Amino acid sequence: MREIFRSSYGKLPAQDVERARAFYRDVLGFEPIRQHRNHLFYECGGGSFLVFPSSGSPSGTHDQLGFVVDDVEGAVATLRERGVELETYEAPPGATFRDGIMDYGTVKAAWFRDSEGNLISVAQFGG
Repeated sequence: MREIFRSSYGKLPAQDVERARAFYRDVLGFEPIRQHRNHLFYECGGGSFLVFPSSGSPSGTHDQLGFVVDDVEGAVATLRERGVELETYEAPPGATFRDGIMDYGTVKAAWFRDSEGNLISVAQFGG
């Protein structure tokens, strides 16, 4: 069945699409590549995601979108400069959690919420 799927995309609910548009533009630097019926379509590094109007809210118990970066410390510094607060968690066995960044050896990651409460990660993969 896998061969019939052409591509995939992430979907993020927004109770206020214009507020979400401002967050993705002003904080993360994204502009929608297109929009249709108040759905905002974005591309990033060969992948895509969309923000869609929804009266529901995200659970917030897991990240719904992840961005891969070359330098997680630099990405975190930029996010903080733009007013983003990082989420903090207890580090799993074998990992450390310091200054908002989890270091698990070959993976470093940080988490934050968008304007709509969606949990987003930035991760650096090494090794």
